Amino acid sequence: MPVPPEQLLPFLVGSILVSIVPGADMALVMRQVFIGGTSLAQRTIFGNLTGLVVHAVALAAGLSALLAASAEAYTAVKLAGAAYLIFLGFQTLLAARRRDAELAVAATGGVVATRGIPSPRTAYFQGLVSTVLNPKPALLFLTFLPQFIDESRPVLPQIAFLAGVHIIVGLIWMTLYAHLVARAHRTLTRSDVRRWLERVTGVVLIAFGLRVAVEQR
Repeated sequence: MPVPPEQLLPFLVGSILVSIVPGADMALVMRQVFIGGTSLAQRTIFGNLTGLVVHAVALAAGLSALLAASAEAYTAVKLAGAAYLIFLGFQTLLAARRRDAELAVAATGGVVATRGIPSPRTAYFQGLVSTVLNPKPALLFLTFLPQFIDESRPVLPQIAFLAGVHIIVGLIWMTLYAHLVARAHRTLTRSDVRRWLERVTGVVLIAFGLRVAVEQR
């Protein structure tokens, strides 16, 4: 094992706590459950986790240190990520509004076209981009992982192992979270409640984007 067992347990506990803290990734997964079910949300989760792999590779390559040291680079990545979250939030609000229009058409006997549900590839890309453009995972890896790395041993295997553990924890938690949301969502069969939840999710995504844009390191 690249990391001593006595180091693994505290890292695992910390990783679990970090993963379950509500954030933009959970809001995005909730959005995908509402508009496309757990299969679509799972694609987004895989995109999120791929984004974590990108951050782990960046840490191993030293790019995370550059991001942490350069205020300009940090700000650029942060603002890009904030803009993307706000974009997804507005997309969700527009989808809820479009559903209102579709219900009105259906009520008059018209034909409703199915729109607004992203393809699995798009859902994966949304999860990937939202995580890659979020500088927080990079700073998390940069500040959290080194606490559990023994400098007297090869560093890269330790980074790969710890990042892998964190990604597995994220996969388990986010998958469980998506199914919990879906289970709760299926009990809310009224269309007006569903549209209300979509609006709330859209507002939450926009709020997260704004918070990312204005918050300090």
